[in-house]
Amino acid sequence: MAAISDVNVLNTDPLPSPAILMQEVARTDSQAELVLSSREAIRDSLFIPDSRFLLIVGPCSIHDTRACREYGEKLATLAQEVKEKILIVMRVYFEKPRTTVGWKGLIMDPDLNGSDNIHKGLTVAREFLTDILSLGLPTATELLDPITPQYISDLISWSAIGARTSESQTHRQMASGLSMPLGFKNTTSGDLTAAINAIKAASQPQTFLGVSDQGVASAVSTAGNPHCHLILRGGDQGPNFDTDSVKKTRDALLENQLAPGIMIDASHANCGKKSTQMPAVFEEIISQRAAGDTSVIGAMLESHLADGNQKFPQTLDQLTYGQSITDQCINWETTERLVREAAEKL
Repeated sequence: MAAISDVNVLNTDPLPSPAILMQEVARTDSQAELVLSSREAIRDSLFIPDSRFLLIVGPCSIHDTRACREYGEKLATLAQEVKEKILIVMRVYFEKPRTTVGWKGLIMDPDLNGSDNIHKGLTVAREFLTDILSLGLPTATELLDPITPQYISDLISWSAIGARTSESQTHRQMASGLSMPLGFKNTTSGDLTAAINAIKAASQPQTFLGVSDQGVASAVSTAGNPHCHLILRGGDQGPNFDTDSVKKTRDALLENQLAPGIMIDASHANCGKKSTQMPAVFEEIISQRAAGDTSVIGAMLESHLADGNQKFPQTLDQLTYGQSITDQCINWETTERLVREAAEKL
């Protein structure tokens, strides 16, 4: 008789349970305290007018932990310098959505060679997150696979659901059970409705299929996450960081009885995926907030040691140190200047 199940499955490689990995790469008490206190500070920035401006900044993706650790050290110093005006959270993205195929991030392929050693990827991700927390920096990530949060979410202060998954019921259910504040991006078309509906759905109790910390398939019931918000990232029709787009978004949130807190992504479609355009977009976001629009609660900025990006895949020893292998980033010098100028304006 012909096979019925797993016809196209080549291999099933068991992973350690989340509880075991969390013991192997454990957080310290001080790291746990930073996660808790930074989540509270982020909630204040999102929902309390005149709180500090929230800035999610860092590499498009983590592919070289040594370079990104160096970046984190620089960012930690800058964060202390501007902490009275700006709450800096480091972007630590381990999962990358692909339009077709390609490198799916450090968790899925930590060796960048297609070997897909997910056990190693999860371990490296936890180790890197603890490194960044030890610098005194809160962390932010985009959650793509619904099982991943069980392995790393205790080390995350803020998370995002991306433009491709804001419409996904699976991700809305997952968000309803997460412990940190979370932003939903508008869709790649630029539509706001999906993100607004996602915020509503994630704020409600949900029951769905998931995995327990012991690695057991479970029915997970949640209380709902009351700390979700919307992120403008532009779309197929162009950018949406201008004052008219922000007003339209604010009006739509209020019409749906939602808090009018809006984060704006200076990257992606808002800058045409060109790092050279990103500074002007960021400066416009800051100008709106400085002019008194408290609905503009924060920004996202893709930044690395070196400007731009580089072709991948290629031979690993040929990669430029500190340069993105996914979307273009601004370099560290530009980041430092923009953040300091923003603190002065705010």
